[in-house]
Amino acid sequence: MAYHLFEVFGIELEYMLVKRSNFKVNPIVDQLFIEKHGSITSDTENGKIEWSNELVAHVVEMKTNGPTNDLLDLDSLFAENVREMNKHLQKFDTFLLPSASHPLMNPQTETKLWEHHYNKIYSLYNKIFNCKGHGWSNVQSMHINLPFFDDAEFEKLHAAVRILLPIIPGLSASSPVLDGKFTGFKDSRMEFYKSNQKEIPHMTGKIIPEQVFNKADYNKTIFEPIINAIKPFDTENILDHHFLNSRGAISRFDRNAIEIRVIDIQENPSADIAIAAFIVEVLKLFVSEELVSLEDQKSWHEDDLFLILDEVIGSAETTLITDKKYLAIFDLQREADVKKIWKILYARVGSKLSENHQKRIEFILQHGSLSTRILKAIRNDFSKEHIKKVYFRLAECLNENRMFRP
Repeated sequence: MAYHLFEVFGIELEYMLVKRSNFKVNPIVDQLFIEKHGSITSDTENGKIEWSNELVAHVVEMKTNGPTNDLLDLDSLFAENVREMNKHLQKFDTFLLPSASHPLMNPQTETKLWEHHYNKIYSLYNKIFNCKGHGWSNVQSMHINLPFFDDAEFEKLHAAVRILLPIIPGLSASSPVLDGKFTGFKDSRMEFYKSNQKEIPHMTGKIIPEQVFNKADYNKTIFEPIINAIKPFDTENILDHHFLNSRGAISRFDRNAIEIRVIDIQENPSADIAIAAFIVEVLKLFVSEELVSLEDQKSWHEDDLFLILDEVIGSAETTLITDKKYLAIFDLQREADVKKIWKILYARVGSKLSENHQKRIEFILQHGSLSTRILKAIRNDFSKEHIKKVYFRLAECLNENRMFRP
């Protein structure tokens, strides 16, 4: 069934399984599914939420079980599932860890691919790209799926999403620490995302999708080069082009949706869903053309948007935007940081959010991205024990569905 713009939503959240006693990742998602379902399966339905496996055996995904039109109660539904998973994991001395990266994981020695359903696909990916790296096995994100009905709606939604992508990490960055130290990037997940698939550059492009605004052009400009580039590697023809497209927003014409993928996972579902609801309202604002016309939105080349994104990956909300054309979208005459842009957008659409979502967004705008708060809590003490202490607190925030204060 095809839905119209903003009629329904699909949300996906990823979490790591971590052993309490040694703080190492624990590749037992299959055991979690056996506890829940009685057998190993790639997808386990749990009412309105579905549990799924990921590429690696220590990451589990929760997602809406089909499209939903209710963002209001979604955070409590996800929070219930978090608590249920944690309850099942107790017998394995294991818990769910939020944020977009494990600060101490060694992906070279700790990565274990999912060995069950879809293993053939994951093994091929591993053969092509070597998935034993931070950008593959040490990443957790939230994906937002937004529907479009036809080419006319796709044009509006794709134009709006492309414009917003560069500043999203300014709201959502949560991966500042890898290998026990600050990487220099508040969004290390997205820094790795840029070069993850360097063996086949067509797959990721410039993260920002190209200027294509209908299905035919998308196929020609994005899908066809991907299909041609993967052919020498995919001799058995088992990889789907929708699956291979790795831009920061991918267009799923098989289900008429755009999936936004540049969002780091937060410390709890209430923060994740508040960010999702905020992004949805801002996209509605762009689609309405109140801020900038559709033609102006479409005029942006991916290279120019990528330059902004690249800087925001480094400094998140404190990134100074100097591009006058981009600033003009938000009626800014002089350079401003990303936090100011999000505050302007919140002033425009904040009243449309629920009271609970407003509180979460206001908290982030006041106290900074989760990356900023993690770094404040670490206070330049990058000893393993201190890092563990901070991230154990994050795990408590996840289980209790509360915000992380540094």
